Amino acid sequence: MALRLACGTLAVLITLVIALGTAYLRAEPERRPERERLTPATRLVPELPEGAPVAATPVRVTPPALLAISPARVPARVLRRIAGIENVRKVAVTGGGTVHVSGVALRLLAVDPEAFRPWTGEAVAGHPEVWRAIARGELVADGAAVERLGLVLGAHYQLDRGPRLRLAASAPLGLPGIDGLISEELGRRLGLARDVVVLVHGELRAADRRAVARALGQGAQVVTVRPERDRRSGSTALVGRPGSYLELYRRSAALCPGLSWTVLAAIGQVESGHGRNNGPSSAGALGPMQFLPSTWRAYGVDGDGDGRADIWSPYDAVPAAAKYLCAHGAAQGGERLRKAIWAYNHSWAYVDKVLALAAAYAEAYP
Repeated sequence: MALRLACGTLAVLITLVIALGTAYLRAEPERRPERERLTPATRLVPELPEGAPVAATPVRVTPPALLAISPARVPARVLRRIAGIENVRKVAVTGGGTVHVSGVALRLLAVDPEAFRPWTGEAVAGHPEVWRAIARGELVADGAAVERLGLVLGAHYQLDRGPRLRLAASAPLGLPGIDGLISEELGRRLGLARDVVVLVHGELRAADRRAVARALGQGAQVVTVRPERDRRSGSTALVGRPGSYLELYRRSAALCPGLSWTVLAAIGQVESGHGRNNGPSSAGALGPMQFLPSTWRAYGVDGDGDGRADIWSPYDAVPAAAKYLCAHGAAQGGERLRKAIWAYNHSWAYVDKVLALAAAYAEAYP
C-alpha cells in the first residue's frame, strides 16, 4: 500500500533547484577532492584486529508492526491509550511530512537519531555512522527511493529558500512509503509537522490494529509493516563468520584461487582500518571495504549465509572484494593484479600502497 502523508498540516512544499529528466534528479555535484598521495608502507605494518569482526554496534531492535499517520499532532493521552492495548509492547511518535523534488513527492520522517534507531532493522540500527549523518543535519534515504529518483550519494541538493542538504547514505529503512530520515532539528527548520507519525511494536492482531485506528480517530491512516522474511534457511555461507579478520581474509581469498589474502588485508586496512571507519565517505562509499552502492549491486555477496548481502558487514564485504578483484584478473598476479587493484580505486599510488602493505602482511603473518 502506498503511504500518503496528509496534506495541510503535513504537507510542506520544498522544491529542489535541480533539473528533472524523466523521474531522475540531477544533483548539484560535489567537487570530489583530489586523493591524498599515498606513500609506500614501512615495515611497521598495522596489526590485524583480534577477535571476531564486528559489522555493527549491537542495538536491540523493536521494529514497528504498525505505522500510523495522523492529520494533527498526537497528544500524550492518545499515546497512553495505544500503549494500553493488549498486544502493544512499545509506542513512539515522531515528526514527518511530504516534500516535493521538482514535483516528485518525497516523504520524510524527522527523528531523534538515538531514540529512533531501534525502530529500523538490525542492518541499519547497528551502524552508528548512519545516525551520526542524520545528527549532522544530513539525509539518509531509503534505498528504493535513491534508485527510483536517481539520487546521488554524497551529493548536495539546494532546497528552495532553504539550506543545502547532503544525501549522506542510503539504507533499507523497512518503513512503507517513507523515503528518508532527517533530524528533528532539520525538520523544525523545514517546517515539518511534529508528533504526527506513530510507530507501534508488538505481536498485533487485527483487533489491535482496529483499536489503534480508533484511538487515533478519524482521518488517521494506519499501515501494517510487513518485516522482510527470514531467508536464512537453505542459505549457503561462502565464508561463514570466522573469529578474526585474519581468518576472514584467508577464507575470502580462497574464493579466488591465486589471490593472496594479504591483498584483501591491505585493502581493508587502507579503506577502513579493518572496519574502524566504515563511512559513508565523501563519495558515498560504504562499509569496511568501501564499496559504492552501484558497484555493490553488481558484486555484493551473502558471505555468512544470513540471507542478505549487507554492504556494512565484513562477512559480506570482504568476500565481495575478492569477487571484484577476481573479476578484474587479480588471480593472475603481476601486472593483472596491479590493474585489478587500480580498478578497485583509480590511483596508481593506491596500488603501490596496497601492494607494499600486502608484502608487509606476508612477512608479519607467514
